[in-house]
Amino acid sequence: MSTTPRTVGVVGGGRMGAGIAQSFATAGSTVTVVENGTEAAAAALERIGASLRRAEGRGHLSESADAVLARVRAVDGPEALDPDTELVVEAVFEDAGLKAGLLTRVEAVVGDATVLATNTSSLSVTDLAAVLRRPERFLGMHFFNPVPASALIEIVVAPESAEGVVRSALDWTRALGKQEVVVKDSPGFASSRLGLALGLEAIRMVEEGVASPEAIDDAMRLGYRHPMGPLRLTDLVGLDVRLAIAEYLQGTLGERFAPPGLLREMVGRGELGQKSGRGFYSW
Repeated sequence: MSTTPRTVGVVGGGRMGAGIAQSFATAGSTVTVVENGTEAAAAALERIGASLRRAEGRGHLSESADAVLARVRAVDGPEALDPDTELVVEAVFEDAGLKAGLLTRVEAVVGDATVLATNTSSLSVTDLAAVLRRPERFLGMHFFNPVPASALIEIVVAPESAEGVVRSALDWTRALGKQEVVVKDSPGFASSRLGLALGLEAIRMVEEGVASPEAIDDAMRLGYRHPMGPLRLTDLVGLDVRLAIAEYLQGTLGERFAPPGLLREMVGRGELGQKSGRGFYSW
């Protein structure tokens, strides 16, 4: 029977990190969320608590929100992690330098048995592994938003990822009640590469006046049974995040991933989707 790690660290307490922390805590793990400073740590804990209370109100928890939240703490830096933590998942913004710096700080604190993972949706897991002293204990665990409700974790295997580490990641995925897809490390992996291609083309269609965002989304939702259209999904993910991924894939895979001008303009205006209150939709 699959079991979750006894102790988990999550580096980054934003939307994704909070969701990852909530999922592991709900499944029984003791979770430490690492943020940058005491105010950010407190905000992350409040974010997780609010989400747990909503889940409790919908009948999605087998125990009280307070009982789950009691298994979560938030700290103001990686140095506060327990050296015996079984798994640490990095879940900060898609910036390779930021991720690499935090991963090296985490590795300096935790023991050799700790598995390290990145939640990157597109960056090279191999390149991130190269900054580590023990790259064999590192891999990608790409969670999807909203994490508690999502059924998928994309397991990204770099050339040096040890077989035992991959097996552990698969076991933990199943213990969370999620299903895995295993891919080798390549730009955009499987999910982001295909999802971004659809999203960018949908943005180009809006830019060219082919149809409204609502019509494009309805076409994919009703005609292809997608649970959500590509433009509403872009709003949920964040237009700035989509732009960063597109720029990375343009540099690694070529001009077919060049960001549309409309995407750049909207990000420049601060229209980032749900988190800013406006993107292709008003939130």
